[in-house]
Amino acid sequence: MRFRFFRKLFSGLVSNNMAIDLGTSSTLIFVENQGIVLNEPSVVAMDSSTGKCIAVGKEAQKMLGRTPPKIKATRPMKDGVIADFEMVEEMLRSFIRMTMKKRLLMRPRAIVCVPTGITAVEMRAVRDSVEHAGAREVYLVAEPVAAAVGVGLPVNDPSGNMVIDIGGGTTEIALIALSGIVTKCSIRVGGDEMDEAILQYIKKKYNLLIGERSAESIKIQIGSSFPLDEEKYIEVRGNDLVKGIPKTIKVNSTEVRVALQEPISMIFTAVRHALETTPPELASDIVDKGIVMTGGGSLLRGLDAALKEETNLFIKVVDDPIECVVRGAGIIVENLNDYEDVLITGGE
Repeated sequence: MRFRFFRKLFSGLVSNNMAIDLGTSSTLIFVENQGIVLNEPSVVAMDSSTGKCIAVGKEAQKMLGRTPPKIKATRPMKDGVIADFEMVEEMLRSFIRMTMKKRLLMRPRAIVCVPTGITAVEMRAVRDSVEHAGAREVYLVAEPVAAAVGVGLPVNDPSGNMVIDIGGGTTEIALIALSGIVTKCSIRVGGDEMDEAILQYIKKKYNLLIGERSAESIKIQIGSSFPLDEEKYIEVRGNDLVKGIPKTIKVNSTEVRVALQEPISMIFTAVRHALETTPPELASDIVDKGIVMTGGGSLLRGLDAALKEETNLFIKVVDDPIECVVRGAGIIVENLNDYEDVLITGGE
């Protein structure tokens, strides 16, 4: 008993293995034996003249669209992959430092969640960034597989489990059985594209230019993909493109639903494609079990109801859909021997 206690204490001092959900919108970190210790926006603010990192996460997010020329606040992840290598490295280094309360004798091992459509070059970029940020070894796992583990689906069994993970930059649809992905469909459409669709709709209809954060706020507060019992309204402020002065308008949820039609229809098309390529034996499992939805995009009002109408299948949005990917990766990092087969190989 005492031996186990000291071994656990010593292993905590030597290294704390971690799981990282490096997302387009936010980054979550799970530390072994501690759980989820960080959930921050994937934003970095840098001094353009010196190249020094000024802020990351929530502090940097406050600066988006508000910085003077010498400060550059940006989101270095695009469509689920790295758009700016150096900024991602700085961001991860800061996040890892924030999660590690004590000095470790050995650098941590990390599992990173990536889209299923990632290329070998993008895999290499992810591995290099995480290693340079302070990890000893880096393993990759597909986001829908991690999500499936996080919600308790039996990924090692021969029965099929379908997961739709709608993140900030990508939508991942995967049918998982026997620790592998049988069929998949990955599209670079997610919450960001929904925000952009709202922004462009208001610009076109009202000649009003709004920011990305305002568009996201509209989506969260009154956005939907299915008619609501009671339609909602929101005041929107922006720059009048005709007069060149600030202006306030009222937008209702029906208009937002119209704006979101294109990205939502692209997601539905991807789901249909994944279902069409599903082997018959596993298709019967999906009919019995339905489809599990995860990711922040699954929180859009009525999206599950609209998808149920589209596919005629049972659709379930999991509890804490934003956290289940990193939670699943955390389970994998704590039980690496049991989940070795779900890790992505290649891209070295």
